[in-house]
Amino acid sequence: MQSMIHDGSFEGFLTTVFQVYDLGFKEVDICTAAKYQQNIFGGGYFVTSEPSKADRVWKGLQQKLSEAAMKQFYKTWLSEIDGIENIMLSYVRYVFSSTVSVEKDFSHPAVLVITDTAKKVHREKHRMEAFVRFQLTKDQLYFAIVEPDFNVLPIIQKHFKSRYADQRWMIYDGRRKYGIYYDLDKVAYIQVNFEEDVNSGKDISVQYGEGEILYQQLWKTYFGSINIAARKNMKLHIQHMPRRYWKFLTEK
Repeated sequence: MQSMIHDGSFEGFLTTVFQVYDLGFKEVDICTAAKYQQNIFGGGYFVTSEPSKADRVWKGLQQKLSEAAMKQFYKTWLSEIDGIENIMLSYVRYVFSSTVSVEKDFSHPAVLVITDTAKKVHREKHRMEAFVRFQLTKDQLYFAIVEPDFNVLPIIQKHFKSRYADQRWMIYDGRRKYGIYYDLDKVAYIQVNFEEDVNSGKDISVQYGEGEILYQQLWKTYFGSINIAARKNMKLHIQHMPRRYWKFLTEK
């Protein structure tokens, strides 16, 4: 089996798919450079990302799949599940080898995994859109930190750019160590070197702008006033707002 190692980007993965076909490899194991461990029986094949090759694979899939299926394919990539690249390659091979649409053929293992995984990522996307809580810093930047199960920042930026079009904001993924920043014009991907006093971005209270502490106190008071103890249903509450999000919620 041939190990195929790419740089971890979606473009890198698509380039790897192109190389699999171009070199005629039958049995491969695709992984990122970060996850690759040297095989004592042989080295891996390192793939350099090439936009032209990645684009050819993407356009080839567009000719065979609906827009909804293309979105599912991309969301599956964002899941970052171990081994997902190999399942996606199996899906691509099935798509290209068939003369009819296969995106609803759930009898094929890869199609089923792609569909189910995309749904999980989509649910996480909606949770992030609902649970992100911004804090205003001294330089008038609205900052939020999240730690989603999946890499959803690329697919939530449109929502926040539309909703907060008149504010500078940044959403930082504490697990993946990168963020998205909106400068009132466009959204860009950034990496941040945090000062020691903000605990890797998880506690920016020392950078709060004027009125931010008062706002948080008011929000907690409001949340407490509408929380009727007699009607408390913790099981339902956790179902709609899982505990893993609580540490980033102002009302908690």
